[in-house]
Amino acid sequence: MRSFRNLITPLVALLLVACAADDKNLIPEDLSETELYRKAQSALELRNFGEAVDNLRALESRYPFGSYAEHAQLELIYAYYMRQEPESAKATAERFIRLHPQHPNVDYAYYMKGLASYTADVGLMERYVEIDMSRRDPGQARDSFTEFAELLNRFPESPYATDARQRMIFLRNQLSLYEIHVADYYLKRKAYVAAVNRGQYVVENMQRTPAVPAALAVMVEGYLQLGLDEEAQSTLEVMRLNYPKHPSLDEAGNFIGYKRFDDVDPSVWTIISFDLIGGGEAETPQPPASSD
Repeated sequence: MRSFRNLITPLVALLLVACAADDKNLIPEDLSETELYRKAQSALELRNFGEAVDNLRALESRYPFGSYAEHAQLELIYAYYMRQEPESAKATAERFIRLHPQHPNVDYAYYMKGLASYTADVGLMERYVEIDMSRRDPGQARDSFTEFAELLNRFPESPYATDARQRMIFLRNQLSLYEIHVADYYLKRKAYVAAVNRGQYVVENMQRTPAVPAALAVMVEGYLQLGLDEEAQSTLEVMRLNYPKHPSLDEAGNFIGYKRFDDVDPSVWTIISFDLIGGGEAETPQPPASSD
């Protein structure tokens, strides 16, 4: 098996080098700036994002100070994202923001950076299989939330602001559900103080999210297990008042034990909400048309 791997590795490397060389040869060196730009536009219209990336990169490297250079960088962000290369999309967006902070369309770079951050760690299988995204590591979701917030802070009137706000609601809901999954983990391992702290964090910092009722139930369960009956009773009163139908309560409002937070339709939290697979949401917007 080791010898087979040793044979495959250099073959793969050679194949990649050959493909890279072929890509360079696909774009004639004598193409003008306008011709390269038109080729890139044609590829984008045909949704041939690989070809679009090649032409936009060639345009950027051959004519870095040309009339299409800045807009080509914006379109390269889009092409990378649609090619499912979010890391490259994010890096290109960050470079555009750094080089052109006063560009009239820099808000688009901020917006795409937020999209790319969220999808940066999504694997191939996750793109096509319905999964509960709230169980994923929340790091990218937090980054995306922060980046959309920066867009809204800098450009509150941006045409992308409304969509960014909606995505922030989605992300906040997802982050709150992640906290409950962690609390479940702590309860299973009888780490009751840690579980209560997670529930309390959701109640205090993530109000109006779908995780709040479960967070209250986690707190009641944790307090009871810790023998803190007074704290459990006061939290239970809040539950009875606001969520009388929660599965942790019986018809009389008595606490019958924490029910794991597994009654949410996973499709609500799938990557469909970020346009990776078709699901009724608007397509990822292309950058505004160039004024050149």
